[in-house]
Amino acid sequence: MNKSELISAMAAEAGLSKVESKKALDAFVTSVTKALKAGDKVALVGFGTFSVVERAGRVGINPATKKAIQIPAKKVAKFKAGSELIIE
Repeated sequence: MNKSELISAMAAEAGLSKVESKKALDAFVTSVTKALKAGDKVALVGFGTFSVVERAGRVGINPATKKAIQIPAKKVAKFKAGSELIIE
């Protein structure tokens, strides 16, 4: 499912227009992004939790030259599914 399909599904499920659903989705993404950048967690009970984790720096291999390269540490977003998010 891509973004436009999600917007259509949200509009149908909530009885909103596609324009309203797009605004809601954009507001959700912006709010989660701001919270994660601030170092906060976003917990949606039953659905899941968005958080930030720090990946340690490591040594990798450049596939073109086969030489070792240093990959720096960085922060990445992580999602942990909640108990009610069950896919059968």
